[in-house]
Amino acid sequence: MPEPAPKIVLGVTGSIAAYKAAELARGMQKRNWDVWVVMTACAAQYVGPLTFRALTDHPVPCGFFAEREPETYSHLDLSAGAAAMVVAPCSAQTLARLAHGFADDVLSCTALALAAPLLVAPAMNTRMWNHPAVQENLATLKRRGALVVAPGSGELACGDVGAGRLAELGEILQAVAQAIGES
Repeated sequence: MPEPAPKIVLGVTGSIAAYKAAELARGMQKRNWDVWVVMTACAAQYVGPLTFRALTDHPVPCGFFAEREPETYSHLDLSAGAAAMVVAPCSAQTLARLAHGFADDVLSCTALALAAPLLVAPAMNTRMWNHPAVQENLATLKRRGALVVAPGSGELACGDVGAGRLAELGEILQAVAQAIGES
């Protein structure tokens, strides 16, 4: 009997790069990973949960618990049995939530309940990326064992040029593969 596909939780946060998460989910599926998506309320302003439900054939919890649909899986169900969780794109807000252990939405609660590797792929404006608070939050997550897929540099959605672009999807996929023991 073949081994079950590794369960990967994909967290999507509020960033213009959220549209790339749909392609990332597809890339994960091509690697025969079972992809489960959880979104922040802000992420849903960029791309809708229906997109990810159609791609993954799984419910997509979004936002705060009071907003959940009754059949949506909870943070404990999402984290149970996960081989890894990757938050891509990971906004400055979510970096802060994760670094400080906030548990005020489904995504942050899922990360807190996780017993597997946590990867973050930040994406934000260069000025935000370079802010000491963001860098301290990132350092805190690294100290706790989170793996960081550093953002790339180049032209950002706002027209600024610098660090802060979501890492290339292939780079994120490779980092997840390494985290779950697939190279």
